[in-house]
Amino acid sequence: MHLSELTHPNQLHGLSMRQLEDVARQIREKHLQTIAATGGHLGPGLGVVELTIALYQTLDLDRDKVIWDVGHQAYPHKMLTGRYNNFSTLRQKDGIAGYLKRCESKFDHFGAGHASTSISAALGMALARDTNGEDYKVVAIIGDGALTGGMALEAINHAGHLPNTNVMVVLNDNEMSISPNVGAISRYLNKLRLSEPIQFISGNLEEQFKHLPFFGDSFTPEMERLKEGMKRLAVPKVGAVIEELGFKYFGPIDGHNLQELIDTFKHAHKVTGPVFVHVSTVKGKGYELAEKDQVGYHAQTPFNLATGKPIPSSKPKPPGYAKVFGHTLTKLAENNPKIIGITAAMATGTGLDKLQAKLPKQYIDVGIAEQHAVTLAAGMACEGIRPVVAIYSTFLQRAYDQVIHDVCIQNLPVFFCLDRAGIVGSDGPTHQGMYDIAYLRCIPNMVVMAPKDEAELQRMLVTGIDYTDGPIAMRYPRGNGFGVPLMEEGWEPLPIGKAELLRNGDDVLLLGYGTMVHTALQVAEILKEHGVEATVVNSRFVKPLDTDLILPLAERIGKVVTLEEGCVMGGFGSAVAETLLDHNILVPVKRFGIPDLLVDHAEPNQSYADLGLTSSQISEQVLKAFFSQKQATVIS
Repeated sequence: MHLSELTHPNQLHGLSMRQLEDVARQIREKHLQTIAATGGHLGPGLGVVELTIALYQTLDLDRDKVIWDVGHQAYPHKMLTGRYNNFSTLRQKDGIAGYLKRCESKFDHFGAGHASTSISAALGMALARDTNGEDYKVVAIIGDGALTGGMALEAINHAGHLPNTNVMVVLNDNEMSISPNVGAISRYLNKLRLSEPIQFISGNLEEQFKHLPFFGDSFTPEMERLKEGMKRLAVPKVGAVIEELGFKYFGPIDGHNLQELIDTFKHAHKVTGPVFVHVSTVKGKGYELAEKDQVGYHAQTPFNLATGKPIPSSKPKPPGYAKVFGHTLTKLAENNPKIIGITAAMATGTGLDKLQAKLPKQYIDVGIAEQHAVTLAAGMACEGIRPVVAIYSTFLQRAYDQVIHDVCIQNLPVFFCLDRAGIVGSDGPTHQGMYDIAYLRCIPNMVVMAPKDEAELQRMLVTGIDYTDGPIAMRYPRGNGFGVPLMEEGWEPLPIGKAELLRNGDDVLLLGYGTMVHTALQVAEILKEHGVEATVVNSRFVKPLDTDLILPLAERIGKVVTLEEGCVMGGFGSAVAETLLDHNILVPVKRFGIPDLLVDHAEPNQSYADLGLTSSQISEQVLKAFFSQKQATVIS
């Protein structure tokens, strides 16, 4: 069967082992061809091809529900559920999403772009099924990296307390999340995976008993218990922890052996209560380069499939913000042993891999555990350490209570560095960093800032580390900077709450925040062509606002425009409008930012255009709002 003919996963039923292996080959070919052309997550999906096929071959997906954790391991799932023919549109505007979306397919039962949610969602569906008197299977597939997240452990704890609730957890164990996993759970799984006694017993004990004349093919419940008991005797504690938590445990099994997977899933489906199937896989399976470099090939920009090397850009690009951040922080940490960089399983993405390589004692990876990362930093700050918590904007949302309860209420000097703030492009709604301005500025004691470019990011890093009066946060975008000159050392801190006047004009006040300062300067140039002179301010801080600079300008000029790459509800523009009202400066304010909607996956420039945030679109709206006569002249 060619995958283009497969429109429903139930078509896997009845296929021979040879046919299933051919389906696996086709999935890998399409996966590699697509990611090489468009970019995207490579290694995770390659590692679960056989797991996905085997599981779906044993389920009725008109009834049964499969919940994938995160989603970037679910590319084979997408190809098996009717999306093979347009899979080449992956992560492109109006194309297939890089994560699961309930609105994209009836087989995407739960959307997710953040880790550790699948077991909770699956258990919720299983309990709803029982409440409704229905009868279908519910399976959660979770990676061992996501298993380090506290939410997954909370769900396991709950499920294990429900012996009559049928739910299956499949652990995709490849020793990786994005970076190599850390912590006691990872170490324990490693022992489990590599234990020779359990491998021998799991694979041979049942076969040995079947050769005895009085057993044959039947394996009584008593003998099942004997087999499980012997496993515990042979390898103390191995597998016992999961069963002590209330699950029936299967594994570890070879995640690339279709027959073994199918046999195990068929057996596991017959068990009453919570079931845990431990599957050992290889991230990047089937593409040698990805198998050897599992971090580098977790996700890729477009690359040459034969060599594995990225397709070079037509012209050199400025360094990315994360690279500048990692390099600068490492330089600062070399001269200050109290600086400790903290990441939640995102060393490479945040740039902290540079700190890890150079100063490993000043680097901490807590796993996918943002809540723990924040409170850990709070504890360190209590004892005079300068913790720098580098977490994506959307991921810090997972630790919001800790930011308030453990850091801000106690006014502890924790420095939050929020990568991927603003529009992130092809990852879609789960990763768009839209809300950090709004959710941080409303918390007492918090200072909130954003650099206009990569050079100012360097100065803000020094500012945040030097600031010891309480918590402080810096947001910065995904991708490359503007190519401004950078310094290797000698960075000066910025005065807290002080903005920067970049351009003078008497007709309109443009207040830019973060990367939108560059857009504000472009808008000013366009307005000048239409006879409008604009004052441009790099606001730098949304909290505290530089009222000494902004208020007199707003009162004198009488027309205010705010520009931000975040949600307008509660964001930078709201802060400016509130401050003007509080000081009885009643002038018109036009806010530009992300409206009250979810921004889907697309190239960032496409998203800016859709949202009306290009410099030409903003200029047009400013003219329309404040200078309709000039606009009419221009149009005519």
